[in-house]
Amino acid sequence: MKTRLLLFFLCLSAMVFAQLTIKVTGIPSSTPANESIFIAGNFQGWSAGDPNYKLSALGGGQYQIVINPPVGLVEYKFTRGSWATVEGTSNGGFLANRQYNYTGGAQAVEVQIAGWEDVSQGSTAASNVHLLDANFNMPQLNRSRRIMIYLPPDYETTQKRYPVLYMHDGQNLFDDATSFSGEWGVDESLNALHAQGDYGCIVVGIDNGGALRLDELAPWVNSDYNEGGEGALYLKFIVETLKPFIDSNYRTIGAREYTAIMGSSLGGLISQFGVMEHQDVFSKAGILSPAFWFNDPQIFDHSANTPKTGPMRIYQYAGQVEGNGSVEADVNHMETVLLGNGFGTGELYKSINPNGEHSEPYWREEFPTAYKWLFAGLDYTAANEVTPAAFRVYPNPADSVLYLENLPGQTKLTYRIYGIDGRLAKKGKLEGNTIAVDKLPIGSYVLNVFAKKQQVGSAKFLVN
Repeated sequence: MKTRLLLFFLCLSAMVFAQLTIKVTGIPSSTPANESIFIAGNFQGWSAGDPNYKLSALGGGQYQIVINPPVGLVEYKFTRGSWATVEGTSNGGFLANRQYNYTGGAQAVEVQIAGWEDVSQGSTAASNVHLLDANFNMPQLNRSRRIMIYLPPDYETTQKRYPVLYMHDGQNLFDDATSFSGEWGVDESLNALHAQGDYGCIVVGIDNGGALRLDELAPWVNSDYNEGGEGALYLKFIVETLKPFIDSNYRTIGAREYTAIMGSSLGGLISQFGVMEHQDVFSKAGILSPAFWFNDPQIFDHSANTPKTGPMRIYQYAGQVEGNGSVEADVNHMETVLLGNGFGTGELYKSINPNGEHSEPYWREEFPTAYKWLFAGLDYTAANEVTPAAFRVYPNPADSVLYLENLPGQTKLTYRIYGIDGRLAKKGKLEGNTIAVDKLPIGSYVLNVFAKKQQVGSAKFLVN
């Protein structure tokens, strides 16, 4: 009997002291008055306004709650009762989940709330940054996304055509108000370079999907995280939907020599995959602090085994402080892989910052150098000639939709597609600049385009 009582009190004692006290020592002055603050996390099913997880007000802008999480990594965020009122950065930008490694027993942690996502401090974006669409359709992923576009300072006063840079994590590129921990200042940097004589470049910023970011920016599933694997579809969205829209509605130079892709961390991973996978679309990539580890060894194998088909430029950056040197090691490894796959030393640039950390301020500092190197030496005179280049098709190989660029100016165009055996596989009228090829068997094809029964162009392509 005594033994049972002793075990009971030991268990009761363990339950009493298996507590984590979380104290909020400060909240932003922008916090609406008389609103409660809640905690949501992996210990209670991420319920944003659970009354059982409402913090107690201590006065003076301080709050506290005691929770009983299981031993392990505790992930959590504060809200004012809903996910629409979740905490954010000081500028109202996205804030990643808070984390605490709870080892058991009575423990305490003090934190501050810097801001709320629904209480913005105002935009810092330059006037030549525009909202393209708050809900741009992503048919490949059955969702939508905010797209921002930067136009060069002389876009409205000239008839110039411009190269295009596609960038990931659009929230962090132009505006402190939407950034995670400070913006890249892409607009300020490019405006300053333009004032110094730079030709100019259109930048398309694609917002990340928040909780979907790992899935979309990783080409392969990471089994440890059970996330990733939508990267190929995300790139198809850029190549098959977004780029044709940009090229149709803005004065771009659509050829691969004038098209680049850039990102940091997972954005660096997907950019490396994208520039190798879609060499007919991109010839340049900015790979900053890449999270190659998330898809190791797949990203290295893909870069080694995908044949190089034309001139390329790849700019890699790493900080020696990142991951205790692991990011620098991955960048060095990728450089070796690319050199082994036919890249010349002039096609690769590696920048190592001895003090660099894995954060936006360092990417902001690196961006102008990366941009200038990637777009150096381009012939804009030829690209702006009135006579357009011969039409081309992409993506190539294609699996669902074939896009035609630089079509002849005539109206009422028709097309015929022939298989490698010379047999007619498909024909019809051209509606816009796309042809559905999802019904065609895998193989090689020839596309002929006609205006009034006269052939005006031809292109070869593959279906996979």
